[in-house]
Amino acid sequence: MAHGWGYGASNGPDRWVEDFPVAQGARQSPINIVSQETRFDPSLKALKIRYDPADSQGILNNGHSFQVDFLDGTDSSTLTGGPLSGTFRLKQFHFHWGSSDQRGSEHTVNGLAFPCELHLVHWNTKYPSFGDAVDKPDGLAVVGVFLKIGAANPRLQKVLDALEAIKTKGKQTSFANFDVKTLLPGSLDYWTYDGSLTTPPLLESVSWIVLKEPVSVSPAQMTMFRSLLFTADGEPSCSMADNYRPPQPIKGRQVRASFK
Repeated sequence: MAHGWGYGASNGPDRWVEDFPVAQGARQSPINIVSQETRFDPSLKALKIRYDPADSQGILNNGHSFQVDFLDGTDSSTLTGGPLSGTFRLKQFHFHWGSSDQRGSEHTVNGLAFPCELHLVHWNTKYPSFGDAVDKPDGLAVVGVFLKIGAANPRLQKVLDALEAIKTKGKQTSFANFDVKTLLPGSLDYWTYDGSLTTPPLLESVSWIVLKEPVSVSPAQMTMFRSLLFTADGEPSCSMADNYRPPQPIKGRQVRASFK
């Protein structure tokens, strides 16, 4: 990891501002959600999530995390409702996790972290493409799901079983017929706020929807996340973990809750 951004001492989140000055912007993510300072907003709608397993395409180790990509040219996998106006199309999902089960999520709640956090990335279909939407103030919507240590999660296992084929940076393989909805918790109660991408270029274009209820993951499953490498074949191997950005200053933003 000699060049580019990453999560090491020389290129980690503390250094990103050198190449991406927006890192000190007014709506950076993630944040610490302080439940006593959130505001219940009765005007917030229920989330409407419709995901088609047929849209699942492939899985990739991008050297920062791994992501599962979805077919982009159809409205069969969409997010509507919640704080959003319009229809947002699912683009990809990825995770952030720690080197131990103590810390790995990007968002924290009352200062407490989870071992892992899932991000489902959607783009606003009022724009012609993901590329057009990514830098617009209302361009993206990301649903965040916390993973907490508990029983093994059989619905997560299909994703984890695919990691062996993409162990190193740049590796990818097909990943078909996956129902993303199975990764969501039973309750879709959420917090929402205006934020940014949590990785460079840190664009301030995200309506964040962070679900209150976590899903379970076992210690053995967390070990499978850490079996991935930040590095490519032929490079000195570096285990992929602690690939999270710490919480950023809230700078006067209001976090709204869909629940009392």
